[in-house]
Parts: sequence; structure tokens; C-alpha cells
Amino acid sequence: MLDVTVIEDAEAAAVSLDPIRARLLAELAAGPASAAMLAGKVGLPRQKVNYHLKALERHGLVELAGERRKGNVTERLMRATAASYVISPLALAAVQPDPDRFRDQLSARWLLAVGARLVRDVGALITGATKARKRLATYALDGEVTFASAADRAAFIEELTQGVGALIRKYHDGNAEGGRDHRIVVAVHPTLKPEAVAKLEATVNSDAKPEGTVTPEVTAKPEATVNSDAKPEGTVTPEVTAKPEVSVEAGAAETPEAALAVDSTPPGQD
Repeated sequence: MLDVTVIEDAEAAAVSLDPIRARLLAELAAGPASAAMLAGKVGLPRQKVNYHLKALERHGLVELAGERRKGNVTERLMRATAASYVISPLALAAVQPDPDRFRDQLSARWLLAVGARLVRDVGALITGATKARKRLATYALDGEVTFASAADRAAFIEELTQGVGALIRKYHDGNAEGGRDHRIVVAVHPTLKPEAVAKLEATVNSDAKPEGTVTPEVTAKPEATVNSDAKPEGTVTPEVTAKPEVSVEAGAAETPEAALAVDSTPPGQD
């Protein structure tokens, strides 16, 4: 079993996001189990669990671990193909984030686009290396720092930019025969407190509905008054995106450029 694998197919992503199937994946990541064993854990009939397992197997998210006889029945023991999964922006096709559309080192949204490209590129490299049975050379550094003031943060960003830039200029050799291009990503952003992460996860889990769940439609009675809060058709409410932990990463890339991304937005801004 792989530690983490990347889902690049849109249909596989949709299957994995179904709450029941996500629960089954979590159970199977802990160890092989049959449909009957899983039925008792998730509170569903065995036939329904089998239906979900076949969908997961069809998209390569679970696989056969073995078989065993139980009375007159042969049970299939299934296991997850990875301990955890990441959905690649490739699953979003034409609407995936593209950091090349604009470049703003002080924008949190540009940082998010750079991070999405990192997931896409490294995911594709992992897929290729796995198929070729080769090791993928990457490096990542993750840590946290507490700044006493915004001025200290700005000074840190300036020194970091100069230091990394100097290293790039020192080791970059565009004329090297047989050289391999690498992408460098450096990111700095405020961290989320553990309680904020827990609240975010709880909100996502509570809003999730199993595949096939129908929300009852509520029909409102006609009123003579006009609702002043009503929005015109096509109005979109902006989505607030929470920022994850501080990360400093460097990894192999397929593109020839070496990109340096530094987000120096003061906390609470983007």
C-alpha cells in the first residue's frame, strides 16, 4: 500500500468524495476487510457496501487483498490502494488554477495557485515514477516561525528572498548537458490554530451528504412584500478560503524555469 496517492481522474475524484465511500476507504486503509465486515462498521446492508466497493475498485481506489471461505460463501477481502489520497487540480480540467495567468508575490490567491500546480506536477511525477519503478528525487522543508512584529516578518521575507535567489544564481546552469530542470517553491503564510482546523473539518464533514441523498424541497408561500435581500439570478457569493500551515518546499519539475514564490501578505490580508 502506498502512503499517499494522487487522484487525477474527475470521475475517481467524485467517487472518493462520497461520504460513505470515503468512510469505506478509511476503514480499508486500516486493513483488509470484506463487505460483511464493513457493513457492521458503517451501518449499511452488505449488498449496499458491495455496490460502493465495486465503484471504488473500478476507479483504482481499492483492490483485492485476498479471498477466504466462510461457510458456503467465498468472501473477497478488499484493501485501500493508499493510506491517504490527494485530488489533483487535473481533475478540474479547464478550471484548474493556473499561476501563469497572473503573478503577484503578495497575493494569497496566487500562492494558492502555485500550491495547486505543485500538487499537479508532483502528482504526475509520482505517477510516472511509479509506473517506471524509479525513485523520484524531491526535497521538502516544513516549519513554523513566530514573528514579534510585521517589521520582523518583512525583514525575514527580504533575507529569505535574497538568500534563495543567490543560491539559484549560484547553481543554475542553463547550458549543462544532461541537466534536469527543477522547480523551487518557497511559501510563507500564517498558520491555522488546531481548533480552527478541527472546526473546519467538522463543518466539511457535517455538510457532506452521501451519494443519492435528496434534500427535501421547501415551497414558500407567496407574499405581497418584496424581499430586499434577494439576489439577481447568477449572483455568486464569494468563498472564503482558509490558509494551511507554513511550508517551504522544493521539488522536481517538468518545466525549465525555476520559480520563486514568496507570499509576504500581512496576516489577515491577501
